[in-house]
Amino acid sequence: MTIEIELKFIATPEAAEKLATTLAAMPHQHVAARELTNIYFETDDNQLRRWDMGLRIRGVDQRYEMTLKTSGKTVGGLHQRPEYNVDLDAPDLDIALLPAEIWPQGTDVAALQQRLEPLFSTHFQREMWLVQFADSEIEVAFDRGEVAAGEFSEPLYEVELELKQGSRADLLSFAAKLIDMGGLRLGSLSKAARGYQLAQGNPPRPLRTFPLLKIPAKATVEQGMINALSAGLNHWQYHEEVWLRGNPAAKTSVLEALDALRQTFSLFGALVPRKASSDLRQKLTRIEEVLTNDDQEAQELCFSLASVEAQLALTHWLVESQWQNWLDDKNKSKLQGSFKRFSDIMLSRIAADLKETFVDVQLFNEFQDKATRLNRQLLAVHLLAGAYPAEEVNNWMSSWQTLQHAIHIKQERGLNTLVNQAVKQVPFWLNSGASR
Repeated sequence: MTIEIELKFIATPEAAEKLATTLAAMPHQHVAARELTNIYFETDDNQLRRWDMGLRIRGVDQRYEMTLKTSGKTVGGLHQRPEYNVDLDAPDLDIALLPAEIWPQGTDVAALQQRLEPLFSTHFQREMWLVQFADSEIEVAFDRGEVAAGEFSEPLYEVELELKQGSRADLLSFAAKLIDMGGLRLGSLSKAARGYQLAQGNPPRPLRTFPLLKIPAKATVEQGMINALSAGLNHWQYHEEVWLRGNPAAKTSVLEALDALRQTFSLFGALVPRKASSDLRQKLTRIEEVLTNDDQEAQELCFSLASVEAQLALTHWLVESQWQNWLDDKNKSKLQGSFKRFSDIMLSRIAADLKETFVDVQLFNEFQDKATRLNRQLLAVHLLAGAYPAEEVNNWMSSWQTLQHAIHIKQERGLNTLVNQAVKQVPFWLNSGASR
C-alpha cells in the first residue's frame, strides 16, 4: 500500500501547449508521451462505489497493473488516497491478488470477482516531467485523451502533480507557481467519478442545496471550522462544474458557497485572528465582485487566475493548518474545546440577532433590505448545527425559510406573522444538554 498525494487540474487545450515551456525553466527530467489505457470495473449495483473504492487495470507498453484505490480525503483539488498496486502479465482481473484485509469484513472475494464487469475506460497520452522544487521531487503528468462509457464520452485534459519525495507544502507552493501560466482550474472530480457519470447515461448534474454539516458530537472547534470551510469549497467546486456544463443557475450556488466561506470566517473570527485569513478573504471578495456581473461567462471565471488562486490558497490554508501560526496559547486551547458547546453559544447569538433584525420591521422594503442578513444567518445554522438531530434543526429553520421565500417572491402580506411564528420556536440547541 502507498498513500498517493496528488493535486489535479483540469486544463484547456491552450494551457497544454504552454506546459512544456513553463517546466523547461525548472530542473527536471522529461519522459516522452506514452499511450495509456485504463479499464474500470464495477458490479451491477455499484458495490465498489458504495465502499468508496475504485478498481482499474492500466495498460502501457504491453505492461499491465491492477490498482485499487480506497477511501481517502479530498480537499479542493488535493487528493490523498491509499492505493494498492499489483503487476499483471495480462489485462485479466484477479482481485484475489490484492491483500485480503482491504475488503470490508465478511466480503466473499471470489463471489465479488464474479460480479465485476468493465464499466468505463479512459484512453489518453501521458507526458511526464520529474521536477525538483525546493526540497521536494514532484511528478507532473499531462493527460490528453478521453473518458468513455458505451456511447458516451468526453475529452480529457488533465495536469496531475504527484508528490514523490518531500513535503506537501512544497507541492502546493509549486502549484501556485504553475497556475501563473493560465488555463488551469482545480479538479475535484477524478477520472473515475467522470466515468461513473458517463456510465449512468451522462445525466445533467443537479443543483444541490447547501448541506446541514454532520459532525461527531465530541468534535473540537477546530474540526468544526475545517469541516465548514471544506464544505464551502466542495460546494463551490461542484457547482463550478455544473455551471461549466451549461446550467447558468449554478452561478447562484457558487455565490452561496462563497457566502458560506465568509460566514465561516466570521463565526470563528474570535478564535482565529482576522489577519490569519485576510489574504484569503480578499481573494474571495474579488471573486464575489466578478460574479455580480450578469454577463460573466463560466469558462472565463472558472479558469481565471483569480478563481484558481483563491481555491488553491484555501486548500493550502486547510491542509497545512496555516492558522496555527497566528494563534496564542489561549486560542489554541479554545480551538481544542467542544464544537457542540461553541455551536450552542453561536446559535443562541444567531437566534437573538434574527429576532432583533426582524421583530419590529413593518415595511416590505425593509424586509428586502434585511434579506441578505437572513440568508447568511441561515447558512451559519447549516454550518453549526450538524451535531443535532437533522429533523429538529430542519423544523426550527423551516419557519425562517418560509419568511426567506416570502421575501424572495415579493410577498408583501403576512410577513410579520411569519416573523412571530419564527421567533416563538423552542431552540433545538437547548434540548441536548445531557449530551454536552
